[in-house]
Amino acid sequence: MSIVAHRGEMLHFLDDPAQHGDAAWQYFPDGALVIEQGHVAACGDARAVLPQWRAAEVIAHPDCLLVPGLVDTHVHYPQCEIIAAYGTQLLDWLQRYTFPAEARFHERAHADRISAIFLDELLRNGTTTALVFGSVHAQSVDAFFTAAAARNLRMICGKVMMDRNAPAQLCDTPQTSFADSQALIDRWHGKGRLGYAVTPRFAPTSSDQQLQLAGQLLAQNAGVHLHTHIAENIQECEWVAELFPACADYLAVYEQYQLLGRRSLFAHGLHLSEREWARLSACEANVAFCPTSNLFIGSGLFALQKADAHGVRVGFGTDIGGGDSFSLLRTINEAYKVQQLQQNNLSPLRSLYLATLGGARALDLHQSIGNFTPGKEADFITLKYRATPLLEFRIATCKTLLEKLFVLLMLGDDRTVGGVWIMGKQMKTDAR
Repeated sequence: MSIVAHRGEMLHFLDDPAQHGDAAWQYFPDGALVIEQGHVAACGDARAVLPQWRAAEVIAHPDCLLVPGLVDTHVHYPQCEIIAAYGTQLLDWLQRYTFPAEARFHERAHADRISAIFLDELLRNGTTTALVFGSVHAQSVDAFFTAAAARNLRMICGKVMMDRNAPAQLCDTPQTSFADSQALIDRWHGKGRLGYAVTPRFAPTSSDQQLQLAGQLLAQNAGVHLHTHIAENIQECEWVAELFPACADYLAVYEQYQLLGRRSLFAHGLHLSEREWARLSACEANVAFCPTSNLFIGSGLFALQKADAHGVRVGFGTDIGGGDSFSLLRTINEAYKVQQLQQNNLSPLRSLYLATLGGARALDLHQSIGNFTPGKEADFITLKYRATPLLEFRIATCKTLLEKLFVLLMLGDDRTVGGVWIMGKQMKTDAR
């Protein structure tokens, strides 16, 4: 395979800028990213790097910023068809929109079609890795992984485990959910760039026995993830307290079934107590911050400062279809506003970190993706400074990198993504 050097303005992260300041990031006004056999071979100032790689084909990217591929830490692919559904909050939204949409995934052809649409939309928005909910149907995960493997994507997905408090056609049983999940793990986990997530929807839709078996799946399958929801909505939290009266709080439900660990990702976490934050930290669990969804279905404001104070890792999630955009740039825009409402300034550097290396760390994938250090898989994107007339006009007024980056993140969307490379191969992203 030939060696390719991508030349242009470049930014990536070595650590969290909120903790390590300027030492956490590297910026090259004229950078070179050298790709060999699908992996990063070198990254740095072009004048220093390119003389060492004279055999490389050089591809220039003017008026763009090269960054690592974006990482979505919480998204539901079966909900594509209900994005932008009107007028409800979480529990009613599930009954009115989500469950009817997910019921259609008993048809493999439907799952194949939506998988392709979903993955193409992720790529069009610059998202190269995601932690993904399937439906309760095993074939939904087979369809998703088949489509992801065909695109050589690093993706994590799981079959929903749900045996109560849902329509009958969407309920499995503890035994079938365990057997189906184990079969999917055996078939897909660790195959190519794919990983499996044990996926109870949330505590109210799983019985004690099913949650116990979810913990057993985690215990007997090294390296799989746990993906579920927590404390998204006040009414949901009250319902959990009624269903599990012996538990001190929402997190304690998951904790008693050994579902907390380094590869556990809990979506939302808007209404957590001090004890829950402390336990998430102690167990090295992770939380997905999903501002577009939290605002769209009226769930609340995420306390990023609380997560930081407890040392809990955070990544961004679009949460389609609760959210209203596949774009992590739009997610960053809303995250900034959510923090403003809490008198917290979310810097552009921290935002892009959370969407790249921070998301990779939340998914425990940072050894493979998230930045441009040598040996990493070469998933990266370009962001166009001239994507729209307004963006071009505003960028021209910027005097510093941070000002320019902030404007790019605030005014950017799918139009801003110029190109997407997966393992060094440019992907076709215009599905229209």
